[in-house]
Amino acid sequence: MIKLFSALFIGLSVFSTAQISVAAKANLLFPTSSSSWKNISASAVEAYDKDGKNNVGFNAGLSVKMNILSSLFIMPEIYYTTFKNEFTDPVSNTKFEAKSNRVDVPVLVGYKVLGDNLGLFIGPVASYNLAGDDQFNDFKENALKEFTVGFQFGAQLQIKDFIVNGRYEGAFSNDQRDFINKNTNQTIRYDSRPSLFIVGAGYQF
Repeated sequence: MIKLFSALFIGLSVFSTAQISVAAKANLLFPTSSSSWKNISASAVEAYDKDGKNNVGFNAGLSVKMNILSSLFIMPEIYYTTFKNEFTDPVSNTKFEAKSNRVDVPVLVGYKVLGDNLGLFIGPVASYNLAGDDQFNDFKENALKEFTVGFQFGAQLQIKDFIVNGRYEGAFSNDQRDFINKNTNQTIRYDSRPSLFIVGAGYQF
C-alpha cells in the first residue's frame, strides 16, 4: 500500500510540474501502401487479385504536449481521419470505395532536438473505424474489424505558436472488408495494411 501511494504521489508530482500546451492540427494524408481487392466467391465467374487506387485524405484534431524533464515530452493526440481506396469490379462493372473514416488516438513520446522549436517523436496509434456499411449497386459492405493498431514516427517544427509536422504511419493489423452481392452472393474482399505519409500544420493555444 505504501508503494502504491508513493508511485501515485510521484506520478502526480511529475504531472503537476509538467509544462502543458494544447494545439489544433490539420494534416494531409498520402497512402503509400497497395490495397488488394479479391474475388473470393466459390462460384466466381472470374477470379482476380488486383490493386485499387488510393486517394489523398485528411485529418484534423487536437494535440496535447506535456514537457517531461528537460529534453523529453509526451504528446497524446486525437484526430478524425478520412481517406479512401477505389476499385472497379471487372465482372459487374461496379465501382467500390473503401472509405476509412475513423478516430485515431496516437500516444507519442518525443525528444527535443532544438528546445521547443524542433522535436522528434515515436509511438503507437489506436484507430477505431466508424461504421462501414455502404451500398454499391447490389453489393453491401461488411467491415470485419472495427479496431486496428499501428505506429507513428516523425518530426515537429514550432515557430512561436505555429507548428509544422511530418510523420509516417504504419500498421500492425490490417483493414479487411467484404462486399457481398445480395442477389448472387458474389463476395469481393478488400484487404489493406494501410501506411500513410502525413504532413500538416497546427496552431498552439
